This record gives sequence, structure tokens and C-alpha cells, in this order.
Amino acid sequence: MDDSQKQPGEFSHLPDLMTVKEVAKFLRVSPITIKRWGKKGKLLPIRINSRGDRRYTKEQVLWIIGKGFSKKNFDEDL
Repeated sequence: MDDSQKQPGEFSHLPDLMTVKEVAKFLRVSPITIKRWGKKGKLLPIRINSRGDRRYTKEQVLWIIGKGFSKKNFDEDL
């Protein structure tokens, strides 16, 4: 069973801060979608280092899937 097929409650393996690529893989969406959600205020990144790399908290990512996440409905929220 890979990480994306684990049952709810089995998220202790996730890092506390996740990259755009990690979040996209976990949620099964494009990294561009993750960045777009950040610009719309749906999934706000923490900016690190002088380059401003994005990181997302595990709590934010889990909140999305706990909300009954549906990409179509999520995109239409704003």
C-alpha cells in the first residue's frame, strides 16, 4: 500500500511541513493546482528561505481532506 492509499488516521508518516510536490502527490492534483489554491487563499503556504519556497503544514493538508474534499467543489468555493 503506497502513501496515497493509506486509511484515514494513518497520517503520522507525513512531515510537519510539506513541499508543493508532496502536497500535490498526496492530494492527487497538479503542483500548479496547489500554487493556484495558495493564490486564492484556500491553502496558504509558509514561505521559507530567501527564495520564498512554499511549505504547507500537515494540519492544513489534513483539514482539506477532512472537509470532504472534492476538487470540483473546492475550486468553486471562491
